[in-house]
Amino acid sequence: MASDLDVKQPEEGLERTRTGQMYRPNINIVQKDDELMLVGDLPGADSDAIDIKFEDGVLTIEGHVAPRYRDGTNFLLYEYGVGSFSRTFRVSEQIDSSRIHAEYHDGVLTVHLPKVEQAKPCKITVHAG
Repeated sequence: MASDLDVKQPEEGLERTRTGQMYRPNINIVQKDDELMLVGDLPGADSDAIDIKFEDGVLTIEGHVAPRYRDGTNFLLYEYGVGSFSRTFRVSEQIDSSRIHAEYHDGVLTVHLPKVEQAKPCKITVHAG
């Protein structure tokens, strides 16, 4: 199914460089009639440590998950990442940036990107003449 909004990862080379390990949280993007919805797993993040920006059609989600264990912890299995994370998406300009909002519950971030009125699909009634 073709999307009426252009949602994609930024072109290669646009990612910023940082020192230290960076994590890339998993994100699902759902297209609805009236909005795009991004749902991301950010376990262990504090809502105050999540920074979301939308500028010039680019949505950036950044933040930090603080370590929970002291150095020297003897892990038998280590899959859960701590440290800084970042995701960036180029989103069509058909988003009403004044109505973007986000929620964070139980380690899941949901970002709502409402479409501008003219981007919403509409049904046209045909009247018999």
